[in-house]
Amino acid sequence: MMRTAAVIGCGDVSAVHFGAISASPGIELAAVCDPDLDRRSAAVAHHGVAAYEDYETLLDAVHPDVVHICTPHHQHAAMAIAALERGINVILEKPLSHTLAGGKRLVQAAARSSARIGVCFQNRYNAPVQAMASLLGDGGLGAVTGAAGTVMWSRTPAYYLDRPWRGQWSTGGGGLLMNQAIHTLDLLQWLVGEVTEVRGHAGTRALAGVIEVEDTADLSLTHANGARSVFYATLANAVNAPVTLDIYTEKAVLNLRGALTVSYADGRVDVVPEREAVTDGRAYWGASHALLIQDFYRTLDEPGAFWISPSEALKSLRIIKDVYAQSYPAAVPFG
Repeated sequence: MMRTAAVIGCGDVSAVHFGAISASPGIELAAVCDPDLDRRSAAVAHHGVAAYEDYETLLDAVHPDVVHICTPHHQHAAMAIAALERGINVILEKPLSHTLAGGKRLVQAAARSSARIGVCFQNRYNAPVQAMASLLGDGGLGAVTGAAGTVMWSRTPAYYLDRPWRGQWSTGGGGLLMNQAIHTLDLLQWLVGEVTEVRGHAGTRALAGVIEVEDTADLSLTHANGARSVFYATLANAVNAPVTLDIYTEKAVLNLRGALTVSYADGRVDVVPEREAVTDGRAYWGASHALLIQDFYRTLDEPGAFWISPSEALKSLRIIKDVYAQSYPAAVPFG
């Protein structure tokens, strides 16, 4: 069955969505939308489809089977809700919303709608992460005793000057945690277990005067199983270093550094390599956007919610907003 797709937002991350659509048999790109004339014109020139300035006009005129939402954070919830209310399926870039209230509204809209929605936490599809989930899920490693993660990346002032929405509470809903580190926080809460307590602090170390949101944060998370995870992230590093995720269990230590290394208590060591990422030269986006998108289309006719649903995506958003409440009382309106 041929499915029609539309992409709303033709900025940076839309490239991986366009690529996944064009590489997937049975999916036809029908339309694009962007209020920026230059981006809209470039998308038309490249893809040869109808273009719209207004997303609601696109939804009503084209009514695609699936709409991909690749816009700034503050537009996510309203656009996704509008699509769901029309019975249009949604693939939504993270985060769920720039506010917790918006995220909750989207969860409610998804529960009311006959359409499906998936949120792009594509790192869950990475081969080493899938291996971690399998090893932890079958119980053979014993109880999880703790975990640690880092995201040590670099962003320049130009990154924010090029897209000013990224550095503002009202449009980004936050900085480093909302835009970069959210993927690793999602993995921590998914692999280790439900988070019951958050202790953290966020601040601006390298980009003060350029952004009003954070570029550095440290967290301590308590999980329902009693384990504690610690997390550090910054955009003040000299380079985009590999994300790290270490999970300690009774019978093994799992170390993620691109590839996964599993060191067992009996001395055995297993390695699970990662797929190569070829995404507009931005390896930090990961290799699995296309896998998530293809899985979403493949399971469209299955009953129930997509497995990375708004309810699932709300978990990492809650963690981040908890840190902001502890660190930025003045940012509560965007909490």
